[in-house]
Amino acid sequence: MPTKSHTLSADDRKQIDDSKFAFPEQRKEPLENASHVRNAIARFDQVKDVSDADREKAFHRIKTAAKKFGVEMKETHWHQLGNHAHTKNSSN
Repeated sequence: MPTKSHTLSADDRKQIDDSKFAFPEQRKEPLENASHVRNAIARFDQVKDVSDADREKAFHRIKTAAKKFGVEMKETHWHQLGNHAHTKNSSN
């Protein structure tokens, strides 16, 4: 399904079950592999048009996927995502 770079084509994305997205109702942030999980963590605060309840549920889906794929996640609450840099950046 995903290519080596873990990007999804539109056709690949359509094949993913809603339950495999951090935000299933909006079909945003797929959680198909470790790379997708890291991306969902990094982009969590960029997702638009979702409620706080959606974010709470998405955070739990991301945590579950992180555990499944061996992605370290230090955050314990969704409010912590986006409050700090997720990647090392010399300008921070």
